[in-house]
Amino acid sequence: MKIIPQHIKTKIVDYLKEGLSCREVAERVPSVSHMTVSRMLNTETGLPRARAGRPHKLSDHAKRKVIRDISSGKIENAVIAAHELSEVTGQTVHPENVRRVLRKAGLKSIKKKKKPFLSKKHRKQRLHFAQKYANWTVEDFKRVIWSDETKINRMGSDGLKWTWRKPQHAIQDYHIQGTFKHGGGSLMFWGCMTWNGVGQACKIEGTLDSTLYCEILSDNMLGTADYFQMDRDYFVFQQDNDPKHTSRLAKDWFNQNRVNLMDWPPQSPDMNPIEHLWHALKQRLQTYPEPPKGIHELWDRIQDEWLKIPVETCQNLISSMPSRIQALLKAKGGYTKY
Repeated sequence: MKIIPQHIKTKIVDYLKEGLSCREVAERVPSVSHMTVSRMLNTETGLPRARAGRPHKLSDHAKRKVIRDISSGKIENAVIAAHELSEVTGQTVHPENVRRVLRKAGLKSIKKKKKPFLSKKHRKQRLHFAQKYANWTVEDFKRVIWSDETKINRMGSDGLKWTWRKPQHAIQDYHIQGTFKHGGGSLMFWGCMTWNGVGQACKIEGTLDSTLYCEILSDNMLGTADYFQMDRDYFVFQQDNDPKHTSRLAKDWFNQNRVNLMDWPPQSPDMNPIEHLWHALKQRLQTYPEPPKGIHELWDRIQDEWLKIPVETCQNLISSMPSRIQALLKAKGGYTKY
């Protein structure tokens, strides 16, 4: 190895401490190569060796700000964050630069869940609901008859379906989810559930108004209570705040039939365990190899699968109510995982 005179070493060290790069020092001291200067960087100066490769476009401060803004919801996505950084720094920042920073920080891109919009008033009402029922146990929730309406399509779910195929293979019929110009038809379904299992259900013929709703209550809701021998002075009925449910006619019906109602907050399907029962029912309907030939066959299948839902399914859903209430309290009336 070539021996470098001490006065040359001193000059190299001084240049490095001034912040010059190894190549710049080598240009000023022609008797040494930039590799020699690089070796001296640590051995003679104690300064950290320069990082190889292209320098980061984002400073540490900018990275922390991006992570903080995305995590708090101030900025929605990497594209918007990159645009704002480009304006601030005066240099082009690609969204992928931002995504790398976010991934390194442990953040993961997810699809936004669709949930009912919550205003400040809705959050306050939901929090009041959670506080009112915070001390209810599973034994208390066993008294409730849970109810709701849902739409069921003849041709399957409105949501996405997934399948598998090799990219090089041609698309087959079973890779396709067929669509129809008019949707293939659907029906509206009212149902209820109790701790003892699913209750009576019915197909909603035509438009559901307050008069028809009261007929459903008389025939199906009270029929469920009688079938399971639930005392009217003991059980509690749950319904959402649909205008037909809270109409003057419906209120009079509840008073005349001595039915106790559960206080229910608006925009709160996440608090109703029967929403998950609809999912279970629709999954069962998806197991048929062929779609129903018409609405009548769809209704026959619904009735068959409804009665096959195990009692344990209802009990597991109702047992989740204390956890749902605690989640709502923790969210201060905001969104929950349910």
